[in-house]
Amino acid sequence: MPVGGSDQLEELRALQGTWDLAPGSSLLCATMDQKILSLAAEKTADGLQEFLQTVKEDDLTDLLQNQAVKGKAAGALLKAIFKGLPCSEEAGALKRLKIYSCCIQLLESGDLQKEVASEIIGLLMLEVHRFPGQLLVELANEFVSAINEGKLTNGKSLELLPIILTALGTKKENLTFGKGELSGEECKKQLINTLCSGRWDHQYVIRLTSMFKAVPLTAEEVEFVVEKVFKVFSKLNLQEIPPLVYQLLVLSSKGSRKRVLGGIIAFFNKLDQQHNEEKSDDEYLDLVTVPLDELRHVEGTIILHIVFAIKLDFELGRELLKHLKAAQQGDFSSICPFSIALLLSVTRIQRFEEQVFDFLKSSVIKSFKDLQLLQGSKYIQNLFPHGYCISTMILEVVNNSVHSWDHVTQGLVEFGFRLMDSYGPKRIPDGKTAETSSGLSRMPNQHACKLGADILLETFKIHEMIRQEILEQVLNRVVTRASSPISHFLDLLSDIIKYSPLVLQSCSSKVIETFDYLSFLPVQTVQGLLKAVQPLLKVSMSIRDSLILVLRKAMFASQLDARKSAVAGFLLLLKNFKVLGSLSSSQCSQSIGVSQVHVDIHSRYNSVANETFCLEIMDSLKRCLGQQADVRLMLYEGFYDVLRRNSQLANSVMQTLLSQLKQFYEPEPDVLPPLKLEACILTQGDQVSLQEPLDYLLCCIQHCLAWYKSRVVPLQQEEEEEEEGFYQYLDDMLESITNRMIKSELEDFELDKSADFSQSTGIGIKNNICASLVMGICEVLIEYNFFISNFSKTKFETILSLFMCYKKLSDILNEKSGKGKTKMANRTTDSFLSMKFVSDLLTALFRDSTQSHEESLSVLRSSNEFMRYAVNVALQKVQQLKETGHVSGPDGQNPEKVFQNLCDITRVLLWRYTSIPTSVEESGKKEKGKNISLLCLEGIQKILSAVQQFYQPKCHQFLKALDATDEEEEEEVSVSQRAAFQIRQFQRSLLNLLSSQEEDFKSKEALLLATVLTSLSKLLKPISAEFVQMLTWTSKICAENSCEDASFCKGMLSLLFNLHVSYKSSVSLLRDLSQDIHGHLGDIDEDVEVEKTNNFALVNLKTAAPTVCLLVLSKAEKVLEEVDWLITKLKGQANQKIVSEETSSQAALTNHPMEKTTIIQLGTLLTFFHELVQTALPSGSCVDTLLKDLCKMYTTLTALVKYYLQVYQRPTGIPKNMEKLVKLSGSHLTPLCYSFISYVQNKHSKSLKCTGEKEKTAAGPTAMARALRETKPIPNLIFAIEQYEKFLIHLSKRSKVNLMKHIKLSTSRDFKIKGNVLDAVLRQEEEDENEEGTASEHEGQNKEPAKKKRKKEKKCLS
Repeated sequence: MPVGGSDQLEELRALQGTWDLAPGSSLLCATMDQKILSLAAEKTADGLQEFLQTVKEDDLTDLLQNQAVKGKAAGALLKAIFKGLPCSEEAGALKRLKIYSCCIQLLESGDLQKEVASEIIGLLMLEVHRFPGQLLVELANEFVSAINEGKLTNGKSLELLPIILTALGTKKENLTFGKGELSGEECKKQLINTLCSGRWDHQYVIRLTSMFKAVPLTAEEVEFVVEKVFKVFSKLNLQEIPPLVYQLLVLSSKGSRKRVLGGIIAFFNKLDQQHNEEKSDDEYLDLVTVPLDELRHVEGTIILHIVFAIKLDFELGRELLKHLKAAQQGDFSSICPFSIALLLSVTRIQRFEEQVFDFLKSSVIKSFKDLQLLQGSKYIQNLFPHGYCISTMILEVVNNSVHSWDHVTQGLVEFGFRLMDSYGPKRIPDGKTAETSSGLSRMPNQHACKLGADILLETFKIHEMIRQEILEQVLNRVVTRASSPISHFLDLLSDIIKYSPLVLQSCSSKVIETFDYLSFLPVQTVQGLLKAVQPLLKVSMSIRDSLILVLRKAMFASQLDARKSAVAGFLLLLKNFKVLGSLSSSQCSQSIGVSQVHVDIHSRYNSVANETFCLEIMDSLKRCLGQQADVRLMLYEGFYDVLRRNSQLANSVMQTLLSQLKQFYEPEPDVLPPLKLEACILTQGDQVSLQEPLDYLLCCIQHCLAWYKSRVVPLQQEEEEEEEGFYQYLDDMLESITNRMIKSELEDFELDKSADFSQSTGIGIKNNICASLVMGICEVLIEYNFFISNFSKTKFETILSLFMCYKKLSDILNEKSGKGKTKMANRTTDSFLSMKFVSDLLTALFRDSTQSHEESLSVLRSSNEFMRYAVNVALQKVQQLKETGHVSGPDGQNPEKVFQNLCDITRVLLWRYTSIPTSVEESGKKEKGKNISLLCLEGIQKILSAVQQFYQPKCHQFLKALDATDEEEEEEVSVSQRAAFQIRQFQRSLLNLLSSQEEDFKSKEALLLATVLTSLSKLLKPISAEFVQMLTWTSKICAENSCEDASFCKGMLSLLFNLHVSYKSSVSLLRDLSQDIHGHLGDIDEDVEVEKTNNFALVNLKTAAPTVCLLVLSKAEKVLEEVDWLITKLKGQANQKIVSEETSSQAALTNHPMEKTTIIQLGTLLTFFHELVQTALPSGSCVDTLLKDLCKMYTTLTALVKYYLQVYQRPTGIPKNMEKLVKLSGSHLTPLCYSFISYVQNKHSKSLKCTGEKEKTAAGPTAMARALRETKPIPNLIFAIEQYEKFLIHLSKRSKVNLMKHIKLSTSRDFKIKGNVLDAVLRQEEEDENEEGTASEHEGQNKEPAKKKRKKEKKCLS
């Protein structure tokens, strides 16, 4: 220290000598402290500066330390010291640096009081910017070293670091840093890099992250910091994550928004996956690292933080959507339960609501479409063994939301309803609902709608607060959308009410309000609604009373639909309110849940009340018997179910039916006919209509009587005398009607051949109605007599007589209706025979070999027409099931009973077809009508289709039922083995058919066999030996059997393709078939002789075009769709940011099989098109489809080239097989495409000339229009080729590989004027009229329009 001559110093030294004190003593400190403060109080700082120059650094730091620890005026002292140590002098600056280091140590020591520490840090912050740059570097380095070496003890001093870094960044001069010199900004960057490369103590991670908020950072520096924070994420305690995420989100306003969001999503996705793996491993269940409850609460907090940040920074929301959309195109890695929950929370921000819901909807549909594509293609399954399913994730979010995720719940409800609204069943023009069709294209939509319903149901179960809102929205849709299909909403309502009817009592007001609209809703909607709310009626008297009031009003409404709704409602009530003593029915299709059973305890009081209630309803329903036929018909169709479910009402129901029948019954035994048909028909002026559906009435009586006699009577033997009255009386009446119907002639009904059956006259309509009634009555009586026959020969003769009456009328109606079938002639499609009876009848006719039944059954078996009729009715029932999902008649709505009947019917039909083949049957006597064996085969085909449509899970049970050797020990037989056994039977039949003489070949039977084999092959597992055998056999059949029947050929080749696709790619099959087509149809160059390949004998001159050609083109189109999908996946994966070189190389390796597969598929397809574009295809659909598919082929090739343009930076470069593909396209496809275009145009030119010569009138313009339509795809194809070549040039430039050396660029696309053609046209114009001249002009210049269009495209392109 320099020795100064100042008086103050001398005084101080004297004082020190007097007291003989050590330099560091407290007295000296006190005196120095006062001295410094007093000098600082002077106007000028000169005295202070001089004094501080004489004080040693250590003395100053000791002084400051003592004062700070004691809590005295440390702030004032520090301010005075800074005042006396200006940074303009080097010595002062160095002392300041020492003071700063001392203060930092003090702050870290934790010895200071909170107020003192805050004051010191504030002063230090204020003075930082005065430091010279070099000292700032030293100070910052000290900080960085302390952090990286873990020397910080409480991190209080970290508040100073952002100020130091900020100040350093403002220094423009070059500063010494390490071994070189850098600017202040570069030094700051280097320091941040060093800081982020070192180790961070866990307890300071949040503070360090927060610190960077105050530092101006470049995008690169933000990335350093963000990457560092994500590296330490996994080492932190879960509870520390939310505050850290908050700091990261604030920091993201400086940049790296996408990385911040992506990192957070990836971290929680990984945590969720780890938790799921731990949970699934029962052995380690006790060692779960993170408690589920804690994890979900942390996730909920993070989501709230992100949503709050998005509200303040909309750019963050846009980045979130961008990031997830990129993942949607790639491998869906970022779409996980956490990100879905986050998106659903973001929907609360109005600006993003629509965008987010649209994105989620598109993700759901894309996910289901991808799954559908995976299921339909084996080679794609091999590339993607683990399918991705977003629906599982969304339902996981619903389950997670139980952990106080209220911010997600509202979005879930809204999303569920949006899915159901957007993808629910749609009404198609003919009035049917599209949902009954199970086409593959509609499957993703159906799955999406089902997902929406599942979301709402699960949310309803978990969240009490939201239940009322869900119920209200569902009921609102049921009421307001009555005109469109709402079955999906009714199903959801039913599930909700079944789940908890007691809970819904609180929402009874909304249900009661809905009942007010019943009169205005369609009958089907009312039935569905009442079926759904039925459990509520058992627990809430107010709801039940309100419904009864509404139904009573509706019973007398002016609208027919309202009255029908009232009947439907009352019948439902009768079914579900049991009277004491009613039989328990195991056949109930509408079972009540456990929760309702507890509520509806059948005490004596309840049952008595129910009886009174039911009898009141019966009184109301009796009034319906005086209303329109439609209302009565509903009543008759419903009474059987009422009786079956509530047997104590039998007396009332049967008496009602009996009194109704008496009105139309002729009691005198000699009167013919036995029924008053005239009374059933209402005539009002010219209008004739059905008043009483007598056939339905008799059908209802017959079924009720049969059920009563089989179920109730055996249990009431002691009351036989009392009860015998009505059912014996009904038996006698039906017996009398039967006997008199047999005796009656058609003339008795005034329905002989001479009668008028036209629909234009009143008499004709009346006769049609009468005929329909008589036919219906005959069918009902046939079933009744079979039921009571006990295999009596007399009864079977009666049945045959009734059938002959039915058939005569049926023949007359068919004959009279001619080609234009009337409604009544088609009435047979809805037979009155029940499905159970059809099953029993067919079993008796074809399988009953009991000796005692032989004689009586021979009566029915003697009539081929009756047996044909029985099989036909079975076919009609199955067709009805396929179209509506249920069948008419008793138990037609009960899926279990219907399935059992299907099994029984199939077993009989299968036995009949295999035992008596069509050839054997036809060798006998020739009869009019279809062969019975062929009908049996048709029935088998329809039933297989229906079982796979409605009973997919029961296929194993179905096949087991068909197996004749139904032994207990065969339980281990697989579905594939059972299906293979049935397949072998049909394979034998087909081989026999194919080996028959050409004139004996039955096209219809062959096609049915192909369809049956296709249905059965779907039940084989693609990895099973049975499947491989089936594929080999089908290939052999197609290869060795020549058949000129187009439909059979298409059926067999479609089967071959279906099997191929499930086993491996079908492109090689396409190539072989294209060679056969080329060989049979010849080349476009007539001078070239094509060598015939004969890969498949089924392809011949008659079947090659259009049948096989259109089939292979449709399959090629599907392969192109799959390849397009693969390229989109490749692009998506390339778009996703690759973090390190290691992951980059991994990505390259994982993409390699996909790229290789894509190129192989396209290469083989290219050889397929190479054959077809050289084939002399006939004009029309074949040429048109080929041109469109070629266009798609080039579009797909262009997409692949664009992919390589996108990823060319990768070190692997362009694969050799890609170069080969480009070479192949240039040599084997593009030149031939232009030749094919010329061939098509010349062909059109010739056809136009022919047309012009034959008909020079209106046919000219028509032919011209057709020519224009057929050549329309040509400009599109040329444009696609040139786009492909354009991007190839770009790729060549970028890759430095000459990909164009094998491709000859098209130089001219404009049309040329042919002089001779032009002269001919001009001469023609002079000779002909104006119209004819116009036609000739089109004929001469037939190629101009297409070529002109192409020229326009060229201009646009350039």
